Amino acid sequence: MQGLPLSFTNVSKSFSIKGNALHVVDNLSLDCPAGSFTALLGPSGCGKSTLLRLALALETEDAGSVQIAGGMPRSACRSGVVGVAFQDAALLPWRTVEDNIRLPFEVLGRARPEAAHIANLIELVGLKGFERARPGELSGGMRQRVAIARALATDPHVLLMDEPFGALDLILRRQMNLELQHIWSEKRPTTLLITHGVDEAVYLADRVIVLSPRPARIVADIPITFQRPRGTDLLRDAEFHRLCDEIGTWLEPGPAKPSPASRA
Repeated sequence: MQGLPLSFTNVSKSFSIKGNALHVVDNLSLDCPAGSFTALLGPSGCGKSTLLRLALALETEDAGSVQIAGGMPRSACRSGVVGVAFQDAALLPWRTVEDNIRLPFEVLGRARPEAAHIANLIELVGLKGFERARPGELSGGMRQRVAIARALATDPHVLLMDEPFGALDLILRRQMNLELQHIWSEKRPTTLLITHGVDEAVYLADRVIVLSPRPARIVADIPITFQRPRGTDLLRDAEFHRLCDEIGTWLEPGPAKPSPASRA
């Protein structure tokens, strides 16, 4: 499988709230090369999720363009090359874990996947034994793990993730970080991850983008050059913590900060 390039070029987006314009994204440009892993950080409400919705053709930009492999996002999404996991698991309550994971194949009109493929995904996210359970019988974290498995079900070329691990406890979150890194290293989908976890961004990504408060603009573009595969020992590395501290300063409220010459 080969990742596909994702690009945002001079993108602006506003919403009308009770007759007032809410400017969410301002002239933002971001290129995510094929097979890259980019993490987006920024204050709550700054427009991170809006960028993902634009990439999924769930919203339309007011200015600029969003493209996947040089074409419109809608075409890419309809062809099944884009996988997505939102903060809300959004599972169908009458369907089992297995059937929720199979859903993308039905929506796309594809042949039913092999049982072994679904079983492997269920084991990957730590839900073996819950194949026939329905969402109402699962905890919030378990439901989110089903959503992550569903996002991976079609072996997507582009993977969009909006805080997919936010509902998980620390131990399971670390486990899923390790598994996601393994999946990405093996498949190399172009991945755009929204997270509020600085350590998660530095651990997973090869590039961290920090956005300003609304309207979203890029204030820092920081390469992450740790070798892969990355083990849990990286979490104790001095350079890892130095990078986390540096990125954390960009998220602190206060006056705009000049971008270091060695970064953006």
